[in-house]
Amino acid sequence: MNTNRRSMLFGRVIGRPALFFWAGLAVVSMLAGGCGQQSMQKSVAPLERGKYLVNILGCHDCHTPFKMGPKGPEPDMSKMLAGHPENLDASVPPKSLEAPWVWAATATNTAFAGPWGITYAANLTPDQNTGLGIWTENQFFRALKEGKHMGQSRMIMPPMPWQAYSHLTEEDLRAVFAYLRSIPSITNHVPDYQSPEDLSHAGK
Repeated sequence: MNTNRRSMLFGRVIGRPALFFWAGLAVVSMLAGGCGQQSMQKSVAPLERGKYLVNILGCHDCHTPFKMGPKGPEPDMSKMLAGHPENLDASVPPKSLEAPWVWAATATNTAFAGPWGITYAANLTPDQNTGLGIWTENQFFRALKEGKHMGQSRMIMPPMPWQAYSHLTEEDLRAVFAYLRSIPSITNHVPDYQSPEDLSHAGK
């Protein structure tokens, strides 16, 4: 066999696996580089990640009071994540709801009355007296992982979907908490949760 033919056969037998090897290595390198870049972006910009999560998780839907806008109800961003307005008394639930309706909400979408009592959207701003200012990161983690108010007391009532949020990673929870600690602080005393027992005593 002449030298040229031998070289051609060698290229066909050895060259193709080598080509696949180098092509595969290039793909792996790109994927690794992409994952590394994504991980680096998360670690470098946790506040941006936290803001993104707060927006897509619907935190504004309940914790930012709604107002009427030109296209209907919209979050009042001047009270961003401040919770139920302290000057809006919603302590008396509707007298009756006909089936299949079993719960009601205020126009601000911050207070909710149902079989569980009345819940009020909490102040998520970093205010020291009325918001998350005194919360630790661990308390925040436990609140969303275990559904306990301040991570240690009573259960968090509907409609707060803590069961869904409990699946967030610690990295995501840390980013959300960091973002909430960075937003403007608003002093707003949100009323305490009212259980059915509280409501029955109040009605007497």
